[in-house]
Amino acid sequence: MLGRPKKRIFGGSDGNEQLTAILATLLLVLLAVEGATLLNMRSLLTVHAFIGVLLVPVVALKLGSTGWRMLRYYLGADEYVRRGPPHIVLRTIVAPVLVASTIALFASGVGLLAIGQREGALVGLHKASFLVWFSATTVHVLTRIFRLPRAIRLPSRGLALRLGVVGASLAAGVVLATVSLPAVDHLQDDVSGHVGVDAY
Repeated sequence: MLGRPKKRIFGGSDGNEQLTAILATLLLVLLAVEGATLLNMRSLLTVHAFIGVLLVPVVALKLGSTGWRMLRYYLGADEYVRRGPPHIVLRTIVAPVLVASTIALFASGVGLLAIGQREGALVGLHKASFLVWFSATTVHVLTRIFRLPRAIRLPSRGLALRLGVVGASLAAGVVLATVSLPAVDHLQDDVSGHVGVDAY
């Protein structure tokens, strides 16, 4: 009985799928911009770091929504069980690698920003985790991208609430990224001076 009011408010498994799809679409846009900064890291480090910090709450929410689906499925919730599990390769190999590399990538990036480091073991970890993350993400996206339009249009209750949650995560990211700007600017100045960009 308690599950029905919650389903009416949050939309159940349809609502979870829609939230995940909305977040995935937003992440595709933000990650494309983040990827573009890799073309010229020396001059775009500030943008790279700003967007990287901005992404943290959005990525955390995406991990939460997919983790919730997995939890509900393995706990035997009927509507999640009826949807079935992802392909066994995606479930047992790609997903764990993607989650682990995502955590390593963002944790090392934030760590680099916090200590103002531009070389060393943490930089190596950030680069290595990016390569693993990019590979796993490519497989993940290619297997799901064509489902996004249908999932976003799912007729389920609670769309306004889901959009509000996504908007709140994005706003939190903007606040965190703005707060981090002094550290970002310091790191950019350090890198620019090191490679002679500001030299006359």
